[in-house]
Amino acid sequence: MQHHDPIAALARLHREFGEHGGVNVSIEPSTTFTVLDPATMPAIFQGQIGHDAGGCYLYGRHFNPTVVSLGKQLAALEGGEAGYATASGMSAIACTLLQYCDVGDHVVASDTLYGGTYALLETFLPRKAGLRTDFVNTSDLAAVEAAMTPGTKVLYVEAMSNPMLRVANIPALAEIAHRHDAILVVDGTFAPLMMSAIPLGADVVVHSLTKFINGASDIIAGAIVGPATLQGELMDLHHGALMLTGPTMDPRMAYEISARLPHLGLRIREHARRAQFFAERLDERNLRVIYPGLPSHPDHALLRDQMNPGFGYGGILCLDLGDAERAERFMDCLQNQDHFGLLAVSLGYHDTLMTRPAASTSSELSAPALERAGILPGLIRMSVGYTGTLEDRWEQLQRALDTVQPPVRKDFR
Repeated sequence: MQHHDPIAALARLHREFGEHGGVNVSIEPSTTFTVLDPATMPAIFQGQIGHDAGGCYLYGRHFNPTVVSLGKQLAALEGGEAGYATASGMSAIACTLLQYCDVGDHVVASDTLYGGTYALLETFLPRKAGLRTDFVNTSDLAAVEAAMTPGTKVLYVEAMSNPMLRVANIPALAEIAHRHDAILVVDGTFAPLMMSAIPLGADVVVHSLTKFINGASDIIAGAIVGPATLQGELMDLHHGALMLTGPTMDPRMAYEISARLPHLGLRIREHARRAQFFAERLDERNLRVIYPGLPSHPDHALLRDQMNPGFGYGGILCLDLGDAERAERFMDCLQNQDHFGLLAVSLGYHDTLMTRPAASTSSELSAPALERAGILPGLIRMSVGYTGTLEDRWEQLQRALDTVQPPVRKDFR
């Protein structure tokens, strides 16, 4: 199994100084750029030369120096050739799919996805772009193989699924995709640093940078990392999905995110350390807890084989309290009595964020789709934060559990 050292790769990246030698990269807020030689303007617009090949930067919706710098950092972290940042995670997903797929093409996707991604593939793209998607259990490799067709252009999975935390077998899925002349696109939002999908065989990795990579819940952003040819295709002036639909990142936001990357590893390790602690204690109470760091998790061994060492098993756990009413009382106790965390969607924040996916982040799924994915009404997703002491936070969790009296595992049907 090929592993990647994302922190070392980032450290080896050529250092880009600020315009006047500053230790931080400069923010370039210009929307347009000066062409010094008028004779080069036609060649720039025809794509014959670019900012990295004898030309210059053209327009802020195309390439921007600050955003280019962030893209290089993200590519180093993921082990890809090139990366570029977008205005949101959903724009990264949409532009990647639109770049690789045409009207009538086919996508095979996991049946456990973030609700927005599911709606994009299930409803929006079929209606607006004639793109068909079959959703399958991608942990069942035979089902994935059976779903592939001559028209399949993309196999789409999440490295760690939202919210059920199933782990994608990336080498095996890549082998299936490539045998059918399709590409494997992996959403790495739930597993930054801990799993590097491109060295494992994936073609493209997309991220919602809004989450762990940014870490402060103050910036909406996304990223696409993959082959250098893809970056050029996305920015093609005539056919580029990113250039023509326009969701490129603001350079000020690119600077903010870039400045947070050096301590990403520290944050990821502490998120994971605390999630592992809580998961083990909840498991000892015989509760129905879902966390890939537990040996009882169905993908524990798979993740152990694929993960980059030193970053833990992730900062997210799920706890099933049996029914919606008990789950909501539990979160109410934690937020409004103990100030344990916040009842909010998203993840990767320094405080714990809690939500009931069936009524929030997965609510775009139909009732049968929720049932197939195992997203039950009492399921709570917790993005474990790192504020407060671990001991105090565990005491708060225990008090809330004692208040709502959740069923133990043997009581589940």
